[in-house]
Amino acid sequence: VQLQASGGGLVQAGGSLRLSCAASGRPISSYVMGWFRQAPGKEREFVAAISWSGAWTRYADSVKGRFTIARASANNTVYLQMNSLKPEDTAVYYCAADEDLTSVPDAYEYWGPGTQVTVSS
Repeated sequence: VQLQASGGGLVQAGGSLRLSCAASGRPISSYVMGWFRQAPGKEREFVAAISWSGAWTRYADSVKGRFTIARASANNTVYLQMNSLKPEDTAVYYCAADEDLTSVPDAYEYWGPGTQVTVSS
């Protein structure tokens, strides 16, 4: 499966962005889909994940209540709605796919190129 993230940009603190991850090659219903981010000088960290059917979701504590992950099988896309953005959310955001249910970055097999999110104070 090939993944392509989009939707990043520059936004003021308190604002919102919606990231999209378009998949091709195989249906996303075959995979657990995850969002991760990496800020300069920091390790890649887990943000959110959603199961094959969408019935299970998990969020990092730092984004819980502000971010929402969702999947749309009709257009083979996963979304990350980000509200109440903070400067510390600034990072390159990546989407990833794996056949197993996990939130561990190294466990994900398929990755797309990232999209930059910058939140100004």
